[in-house]
Amino acid sequence: MEQLTYHEGNFSEGNPMIMGPLDQSFWFATMIFDGARAFDGVMPDIERHMNRCINSARVMGMEPKETADDLIELAADMARKFPADKQLYIRPTYWSGRSDSLWAVAELTKFLMVLEVAPMEEPKGFSTCLSDLRRPAPDMAPTLAKASCLYPTSGEAVRRARQTGYDNAVMLDYEGNVAEFATANLFYAKDGQVHTPVPNDTFLNGITRQRVTDLLRDSGMDVIERTITYADLSEADEIFSTGNYSKVIPCTKINDRELQPGPAYRKARELYFDFARDAGFKL
Repeated sequence: MEQLTYHEGNFSEGNPMIMGPLDQSFWFATMIFDGARAFDGVMPDIERHMNRCINSARVMGMEPKETADDLIELAADMARKFPADKQLYIRPTYWSGRSDSLWAVAELTKFLMVLEVAPMEEPKGFSTCLSDLRRPAPDMAPTLAKASCLYPTSGEAVRRARQTGYDNAVMLDYEGNVAEFATANLFYAKDGQVHTPVPNDTFLNGITRQRVTDLLRDSGMDVIERTITYADLSEADEIFSTGNYSKVIPCTKINDRELQPGPAYRKARELYFDFARDAGFKL
């Protein structure tokens, strides 16, 4: 089994046809989702992921019937149906059902959860460049939700980067400062200090980002959240990303400049996986 979906009391393998062409979210992109992980018998920070999922749905005008605890219990039950050695991606999703309304209708809120086998990326490193696409301001888009409608911009940024020979792209915010990578949050190290863009509601303050920040600080490292320019990155000693899908990954090239995975990255990755295996929700 590679995928398992829960919807309205039933479990289905593969890619079940669930959303209809007249569903409001199908028309107007009001769907939200979250992403969590199960690996090595744990689901790290699953409570934060499920609480964010509920909040995202409410930001978009939907009203979940489930609690975060309900979602955690369901995710654990579904994860236990897979072989213990599989690395899983957990995606709870809310959308608005059949309606011709331009906005999501609270009483038509629909829910599913899908788990799929998705091996985490090996930390071999990735290359990046500057994207000409930017993250929107909070008064331009529903940036406080993990909303599906925000992701075409990320996809287009990555597509353009790959057309020019890079793996990913650094995206700026509406003011021209660094927001994040197109697919993950961004950190860099310089002279023994770690820097990361201060959350300003133009990008998600990722759960893995928050966890790595706390772990590095608890270990005694300086982690500074501040306004960062793209020029700052060109002078970095090392750059790395954090995100749920691949956790902590080094950036090994920015523009034409080669970088090596450094001590801050290695510490962040080690601390994160130690935390996940020790303190993650046990399956």
